[in-house]
Amino acid sequence: MSGVSSGMRSQEVKFGLERAPHRALLRSLGLKDEDFDRPFVAVVNSYSEIVPGHRHLRDLAERVKDGVREAGGVPFEVNTIAICDGIAMGHEGMRFSLPSRDLIADSVELVVGAHRFDGMVMLTNCDKITPGMLMAAARLDLPAIVVTGGPMSSGVWRGRKVGVQSMFEAVGELKSGRITEQELCELERVACPGPGSCNALFTANTMACLTEAMGMSLPGTATAPATSSKKLSISAEAGRKVVELVSEGITARRVMTESALRNAICVDLSLGGSTNTILHLQAIASELEVDLPIDVFEELGRRVPQLCTIAPGGPHTMEDLERAGGVQALMKELSSLLDLGALTVTGRTLGENISNASVDDRDVIRHLSKPVRETSGIAILKGTLAPRGSVIKTAGLAQNVMHFSGPAEVFDSEEDAMRAVLEGSIGPGDVVVIRNEGPKGGPGMREMLSVTAAISGMGLGEAIALITDGRFSGATRGICIGHVSPEAAEGGPIALVEKGDYVEIDIARRRLDLKVDPDVLERRRERWSPVKRQLRGYLRRYASQVTSATSGAVLVGAG
Repeated sequence: MSGVSSGMRSQEVKFGLERAPHRALLRSLGLKDEDFDRPFVAVVNSYSEIVPGHRHLRDLAERVKDGVREAGGVPFEVNTIAICDGIAMGHEGMRFSLPSRDLIADSVELVVGAHRFDGMVMLTNCDKITPGMLMAAARLDLPAIVVTGGPMSSGVWRGRKVGVQSMFEAVGELKSGRITEQELCELERVACPGPGSCNALFTANTMACLTEAMGMSLPGTATAPATSSKKLSISAEAGRKVVELVSEGITARRVMTESALRNAICVDLSLGGSTNTILHLQAIASELEVDLPIDVFEELGRRVPQLCTIAPGGPHTMEDLERAGGVQALMKELSSLLDLGALTVTGRTLGENISNASVDDRDVIRHLSKPVRETSGIAILKGTLAPRGSVIKTAGLAQNVMHFSGPAEVFDSEEDAMRAVLEGSIGPGDVVVIRNEGPKGGPGMREMLSVTAAISGMGLGEAIALITDGRFSGATRGICIGHVSPEAAEGGPIALVEKGDYVEIDIARRRLDLKVDPDVLERRRERWSPVKRQLRGYLRRYASQVTSATSGAVLVGAG
């Protein structure tokens, strides 16, 4: 065997007489003599037949592999898991969603690290899969490119665009008599017309945008539709480009720097994206050993204006963002707020990438001087109910609901709250508190989309506030505050709230306060004990290791 470049990790499995057994195994896969002198590239695919956002990833993987071969590399497709949050929503299955992020990171790290690949292209699309893969990329520090699978096309029902959010809200519309059961069935058949991540700015598409913003995807990746020829072309180019990155020694940690993370946060805040991205960016930062406290989001949020109104925070969809120029055009508009010297997987800087970008629709991406609102679409609230912080998505909220106060209706699970909403027990002016749904207490920090969508569908979206130590889906809209920390399982103030307690939300002042005398709370604490759940398997391990939402719900000892 001829020698291989000393810069390639794969030499550990293919170079030298003592590696003859390894070469024999590789030859069983069809490798030829000349392949051993080429870089080995992992094509990490999260294809799944149960996840609509991943159903088409096999086709994209083939294009990636074609690109790797064209550039002189040897591709090997490997796999990891995927969970569809929409299908897991509103029942026990949602407890597994956020924990899957860490399992994905572990599995990618293990399979890529064990086989000593020189680089990798990661095919992903949905909520926890994209951040899990980025966490693995941070650990492995290989040349790496992310190809997100792209958004689903919108459905059309009675002349308007619809999607999965429309379906969740339709449940409340039916319960309140605003639509009929026949109309619900009609909508169900057209809302999700094909593969891809759900059509609006939910967590999957927000994370795709942020991955492109931090330079880990090729320009145009995030918004290229799932079934488009553009997506196929980008996939092939990613395969070619990763071989160049191997040759140039450009690894993931050279791209995913603190500046890159701050650029991604600015894009997130300007888009008015999903609040889940705060958890994910903090988890990625933890793997990179970058300090990214929750206060950074508030600091940048005071300076970064909201420029987009994409559903659920407005009338536009991902199709509109793509037509307007996508993430590159938005970053061109935000360029005065970004670090343009940040390196990207193109091998060029962010500034070089966006130099020719332009905004093609000013209704979708506003001028920096004419924003939707002067501050960002996400806010961090602290106060006596959330001493370590909480998160609200302000994108789409009317100015007259920046302050809200009312009596608490308290529930110890999502199911109890959902039952009360559908029975009509919750009314205008109420503050719904759902606790014991945090990272530890859930466990798994479930999303509350079923509850919030039902309330919105009943026409009460800005008449009722919801507060939880769990999470809200990117499809959530309304006065919904999540990530309350410390969570109930840790004995946070949310554990001590009782029915009728007065809660005040002041978004302008970034406050979330429980209006109960501290002495009263102390007496309640003396009687309080944490809810005990009978857990086993992965969730038992997860609950014992996971940290607070305000630090990204990372696992103790991870990274």
